[in-house]
Amino acid sequence: MNLDNLQQPLVYLVVLLLLAVPVSRYLTNVMDGTSRVVRLFAPLERFLFRVAGVDAQAEMGWKHYAVATIAFNLLGALFLYLLLRVQGLLPGNPQGFGPMTVDGAFNTAVSFVTNTNWQDYSPEQTVSYLTQMLGFTVQNFLSATTGIVVVIALIRGFARHTAKTIGNFWVDVTRVTLYVLVPMSALIAALLMSQGMIQNFRAYEDVPVLQTTTYAAPKLDAAGNPVKDAKGNPVTVDTKVASQTLAMGPVASQVAIKMLGTNGGGFFNANSAHPYENPTPFANFVEVIAILLLPAALCLTFGQMVLDRRQGVAVLAAMTIAFAIGVWGEISAEQAGNPLYASLNVDQQASALQSGGNMEGKETRFGIAQSGIFTVATTAASCGAVNTMHDSLTPLGGLVPLLLIQLGEVIFGGVGSGLYGMLVFALLAVFVAGLMIGRTPEYVGKKIESYEMKMVSIVVLLTPLLVLVGTSIAVLTSAGTAGIANPGPHGFSEILYAFSSAANNNGSAFAGLSVNTPFYNTLLAIAMWFGRFGTIVPVLAIAGSLAEKKRIGVTAGTLPTHGALFVVLLLGTVVLVGALTYVPALALGPGVEHLMMVAGH
Repeated sequence: MNLDNLQQPLVYLVVLLLLAVPVSRYLTNVMDGTSRVVRLFAPLERFLFRVAGVDAQAEMGWKHYAVATIAFNLLGALFLYLLLRVQGLLPGNPQGFGPMTVDGAFNTAVSFVTNTNWQDYSPEQTVSYLTQMLGFTVQNFLSATTGIVVVIALIRGFARHTAKTIGNFWVDVTRVTLYVLVPMSALIAALLMSQGMIQNFRAYEDVPVLQTTTYAAPKLDAAGNPVKDAKGNPVTVDTKVASQTLAMGPVASQVAIKMLGTNGGGFFNANSAHPYENPTPFANFVEVIAILLLPAALCLTFGQMVLDRRQGVAVLAAMTIAFAIGVWGEISAEQAGNPLYASLNVDQQASALQSGGNMEGKETRFGIAQSGIFTVATTAASCGAVNTMHDSLTPLGGLVPLLLIQLGEVIFGGVGSGLYGMLVFALLAVFVAGLMIGRTPEYVGKKIESYEMKMVSIVVLLTPLLVLVGTSIAVLTSAGTAGIANPGPHGFSEILYAFSSAANNNGSAFAGLSVNTPFYNTLLAIAMWFGRFGTIVPVLAIAGSLAEKKRIGVTAGTLPTHGALFVVLLLGTVVLVGALTYVPALALGPGVEHLMMVAGH
């Protein structure tokens, strides 16, 4: 990695950590109700709760909190499914798009509600403006809110003493949405619009191209069938392309929460590689910071709420170190390029006139460094937005984002989900350490006993089960292999990536795999739903169990969980437990493909 490629990630990390401090304080004050903003809008809060019939003073036990969480999201999925099925009858549809298919609408509704935002369709060719705003953008807010309130409930479990409750779901959802996500999204949208990102409701526009292109197209009869001559050869006609249709729409408002809420679903099929979704290098910078900001800030919020800031700093340090290693690996792999091009006398060395390395599938305006940082950010966090096509990465360059997803999306991770995933690994780490020294494990003043470890086991094992079983079904059935465009290890990687992305609620895709079929729409939707809520329920169970326990004082035998030793232990636990599960599958995909490339195949 050259000096310039080293400096760029450092700039991102410095800005991210500087912004995380004030945002974490604001989050803490909002959730405990001491923020001036909360007091200012208290009358609005009371009005909303009165209309909804919510008693804001009544807190919930973990079971009540879990039921409210699942019911809320089930209703959101049902609403979005119906909206997708009837959008052709509704206004806000200048292109006249019809209903989405049953299996497509089912997959999409589950995708957006679970914060996955897996898209197997072209939004600008499928979805109306009304659906984008009332369906997708709204769920971008609410799915992100769900992740945040769940981790806040878990933090309360650590912070409280002998309590039966972990908060009020409806109050938490209202405050996160109104006071955190809405104002921050408005600010980010304004920044992106200043860079040229569009925000309008106009119909698609036909604009003249700079150079008219002529090509031979098959001649069709009145029924749309190809015309053939007397010898049976297809007849062609010269066709001129003098204009191009440009999609319009309310893009900035959706992209802002798409990034801030680690959603990832693009307004356009090309996602953040599209110039309307990511117009400039500064816009690219803003989008990467937006992806990582709340996950980083929540780590510090954790330390503040448990009254030990060092605990939050330790978790954030572990995430930052892993992120930096991922960026180094990704940029190095892509900068090295493909050795097979050497036989074609293709110069892949970086110079003042070219970026060098593997530029396939990347935007020249971003280059390898910015593409690599974005790739790691979107897969380390549970975002899924892309500014480069992961299918075009080198084998090792593709291994990095795949592995980051399979670690459980805990290296920053999704808003809320990344932190509660990392805290689950922290509980596992202190449990293992406790076994080594023969003491009951403790974390943040709470004893970790058999019930918590049972719930931890469910969280840690559920997503690998969904990924590996789903991948196995796909590769063993004709419906699964029918979508592979690249047979061999690369095709296997495409399927493995799809299920890893779905079960871990990332949403990015390797591409090259045709997944808009009833088989994949159904199977991936199941993986998305249980990958999200199958882990949220045991996390809330852990929160309820911890809240009931007394906080115990630090003794000479207590394992310090705020120093460098614990950071190493935590990272080791994430790698050993999160990564080793997938080693055989990774060896069959990116591992074999890399060896084939080195061997000249």
